[in-house]
Amino acid sequence: MSEIFVGFLPSLLEFLAYFATATVLTLVFILVYSTATHHNEIKLIRENSPAAAAAISGSLIGFALPLASVMLNSLSVIDLVLWGIVAMIVQLGVYFLVRLPMPRISQRIESGEVAAGIWLGAASLVGGILNAASMTA
Repeated sequence: MSEIFVGFLPSLLEFLAYFATATVLTLVFILVYSTATHHNEIKLIRENSPAAAAAISGSLIGFALPLASVMLNSLSVIDLVLWGIVAMIVQLGVYFLVRLPMPRISQRIESGEVAAGIWLGAASLVGGILNAASMTA
């Protein structure tokens, strides 16, 4: 019975380190992403905006997918942090790329245009999927 706990404690500590690091990276991502976009996602979601909810949900999932991939393949917590920064940069890049064909996307999300939120959310998911797959190589 005690043999189980001998192996469990180091695994639990490693889990906590990775989970806490990923949580902090996600909170930093939300802060950075919300600052970079021209609309206040949290305020809009509090006002019951489906467009803002779709946009930020896609971005969050698009960020979490590469983080999960890195957590499965990383060598250390530092590795997770470095690749997490790459994932943030990719998601910010997706936002700016989405603005090329739709320059007023933030204004459209602010005005409640659900299609704009879905477009940004879907593009963010695609960016996250491709990013996650690239991080497994």
